Amino acid sequence: QVQLVESGGGLVQAGGSLRLSCSASVRTFSTYAMAWFRQAPGEERDFVAAITWGSLHSTYYADSVKGRFTISRDNAKNTVYLQMNSLKPEDTAVYYCAAEPWADASNTRRYKHWGQGTQVTVSS
Repeated sequence: QVQLVESGGGLVQAGGSLRLSCSASVRTFSTYAMAWFRQAPGEERDFVAAITWGSLHSTYYADSVKGRFTISRDNAKNTVYLQMNSLKPEDTAVYYCAAEPWADASNTRRYKHWGQGTQVTVSS
């Protein structure tokens, strides 16, 4: 059973920063592709960023967050992070962590394991 727990959300002013964390309760975290998605009220859940399993840690980003967000992972801590800088009001959403073993991290349809989400609110 894969359990993902997000933390680090909150209220921030436009232009500010937040760092989200996602702790995974899995035995072989290094074999899981990890990703962040977000869902704004009344909208579908959208891809934000992903990072590959293994040692290369290649990353993928949605165009809307490129240059502002950075995804990273610490396999020793079973944790994936999302550093969010230069936040905008349109970044307001519930942010979800997702995981899938041995998956192509860039294939956003492959993720089957999800956390409960953490709210990020950016005020103007």
